[in-house]
Amino acid sequence: MRTQYGQDDVNKYKKFKKVDGATYRKVNQFLRKRTYVTAREWAIARLCTDFRTRSGAEMTFIGQHLPELVPFMQECYTPQAVNQARNSFKKKVYKSGATFFYGAMCGFFTSEELDDLLFEASEVARFLLEVERTSLDIDEEIEIEDRITEVMRSVGEAAVQILRARMREDEQGEEEPPHSPESPDEEQA
Repeated sequence: MRTQYGQDDVNKYKKFKKVDGATYRKVNQFLRKRTYVTAREWAIARLCTDFRTRSGAEMTFIGQHLPELVPFMQECYTPQAVNQARNSFKKKVYKSGATFFYGAMCGFFTSEELDDLLFEASEVARFLLEVERTSLDIDEEIEIEDRITEVMRSVGEAAVQILRARMREDEQGEEEPPHSPESPDEEQA
């Protein structure tokens, strides 16, 4: 892993060229229709991954060279602003993941609906990778999709089992007569 980045790295950086000439506003609108992240969060999260060092992401470098690295970004950022955007991206991913898993675990989606949802999500993710000129080998992509599908099937099956167990518990609870705190003998005393 690298320890330092310089102007040569800026000159060689080829990501986001597919949106060269697009305004921040247009890129942001596109992302907001398909994800919960902003263009700023997306670009900075990608840069933090690409310009990672042994001690973390190169926040100062990213902030100083932001307009050169990402065509739709118009101004430099402080290291704090870079860090804030990266953390915002991370929080949104965690919240989206929690929301998604809740929907899957509570039985809101059928297995077929989960498959469709995962397919749509993977299509958007693939497109974003293509836009930023990041590519995965087809074998890598298939392996990732297979692992996610396997996990989601397990989540769906577990959710069905949990919901059935709760329904049985509820049914058993309704069949028992209400418990009275006092027995008839105690009332007479």
